[in-house]
Amino acid sequence: MQKKLIALAVAGLASTAAFAQTNVTIYGLVDYGYTYRFDGRDINSVLPGVPGGPTPNGAGKLDSGIDAGNRLGFKGTEDLGNGLKAVFLLEGGFTSDDGYSGQSSRTYGRQAYVGLSGGFGTAVGGRLYTPYYTFMLQMDPFANGTVGAYSNAWRLGGVPASLNLTLAGLLDPQRVDNAVAYISPSFGGFQVTAAYSNHADNFATTAPVVNTAESTSNNAQNNSVYAILGTYTAGGLTVGANYHMIAAGTNVAGLNDIQNFTAGVAYQFGNGLKLSGAYTWTEADLAAAAVQDVTLNNFLIGASMPFGKFLPKASYIYSDGDQWGDAQQIAVGVDYNLSKRTKLYSTYSFLDNDSARFAGVGDGSNSGAYSSGNGYAAGVWQQGFNLGVQHKF
Repeated sequence: MQKKLIALAVAGLASTAAFAQTNVTIYGLVDYGYTYRFDGRDINSVLPGVPGGPTPNGAGKLDSGIDAGNRLGFKGTEDLGNGLKAVFLLEGGFTSDDGYSGQSSRTYGRQAYVGLSGGFGTAVGGRLYTPYYTFMLQMDPFANGTVGAYSNAWRLGGVPASLNLTLAGLLDPQRVDNAVAYISPSFGGFQVTAAYSNHADNFATTAPVVNTAESTSNNAQNNSVYAILGTYTAGGLTVGANYHMIAAGTNVAGLNDIQNFTAGVAYQFGNGLKLSGAYTWTEADLAAAAVQDVTLNNFLIGASMPFGKFLPKASYIYSDGDQWGDAQQIAVGVDYNLSKRTKLYSTYSFLDNDSARFAGVGDGSNSGAYSSGNGYAAGVWQQGFNLGVQHKF
């Protein structure tokens, strides 16, 4: 009898331990390759005070995180009973060409959150992707990676240095700190994501815009973000619209707020062909009365189609920056899947700025910003080429 009681007690402890156990998954991505960028102007251009034609400036380098940023992450869930689960994710970035940490040497700079999930939906808090960015990753066939990334042409550039630093990272916000987000359950394919953050860093680290680190003593100094995204999915169709506002903190001189509206649609046919289109309107309300507000109207058209192990893709991107100039980019690329987790990839892009714009061909981790060392302030065109390998685990 005593042995049976002991056995029952041990079984009870074992079942309790199993019930409370957290399922943890270790995952990651390693991406490495070669990038070549070629800068110049058309045949009718001239250097300041010097007649002539194009002025090329090319550079090639071995780099990492080209198609997608390198990462090592831990994610898990714990079943709390009655349909309630605890969820967490910790994801750090790194550069595989030199082994350094990414995202300004943050330990878990890509994402870091904890929360609860159940029949009510999911609520999390920490360092999060913005709803806007998660939606744009679905619209861009290059998922904002390689030299075909959508954000290349959507960068501003060509404005006074002080204004460029003020707006850096805020016109295309990808991650925010001190954030909370709620993701609703799917109601017949319709889902809502709402998020708030009281620290959106504009990543400026040099004068005249400095001290953008989080203030723990005065919330008024931090940039606050209010965002809502609605999406509808049915079969191969995805439709969505996002609105967010960034209220500038007192540490960011010259800016009152930034508003963004984004809408997009993507459809994947039964044969794998995927077509997508997106539009964004962004307005930066500048504090100085003598400086006109920044308004950007951005457009994206994308396509991809699998053929066996090959996945060709292409996109056209146009950005109307009003008085701050226009930029457009054409990109074509192809993935070759060696397995479900390993692929080779190659991409070519051509980005053209008008005389007032200064956008550059970046990729998944590198800005590719054009250097003004040749005397041009804006209006360059730039080509980019990538060739790399990526493995997920």
